[in-house]
Amino acid sequence: MTRNDPVLAEKVCLALVAEGPTHGWALSTLLAPDGEIGRIWSLSRPLAYRALDQLVLDGLIEKVGTAPGGGRSRTLLEATELGASSNASWLEAPVALPKDVRTELLVKFTLRSRVGLPLDPLAADQRALFAPLLNGSATADGGDFVARWRREHLEAIDRFLSSFGTPNA
Repeated sequence: MTRNDPVLAEKVCLALVAEGPTHGWALSTLLAPDGEIGRIWSLSRPLAYRALDQLVLDGLIEKVGTAPGGGRSRTLLEATELGASSNASWLEAPVALPKDVRTELLVKFTLRSRVGLPLDPLAADQRALFAPLLNGSATADGGDFVARWRREHLEAIDRFLSSFGTPNA
């Protein structure tokens, strides 16, 4: 997924709204490059608002009122029952590809931590999903640097994921 993948943008925004009533400005602060989520995966303010608009259209979040802001009132948003269910499913699902660990999986770990969900089950599921890739990756001979890099990458992911559930995780 690219940095501003609309699907990931909507899923992350939905997860933040599902934490409790909030508004777009608060979300975009979290998603800014120096924000709690943005330090892992950032989203510009206009794209965050676009994702929120799409979530409203899809019936995953709804407008529930206003709150005073620094200028005009801010529209409060809340997850619908469908949105909460969709979010819970996404937060429980491992990522499909090793390249998505750096972005989507780390974001999921952070979002799960924010709402008090344990990280160990997701780490274990992710390890299990990638085990065939790791076991199937050939030990590269000295000349195949791409295969060697892929193997090292999978081993690093496995070491990281195996650290969950241990006292030092």
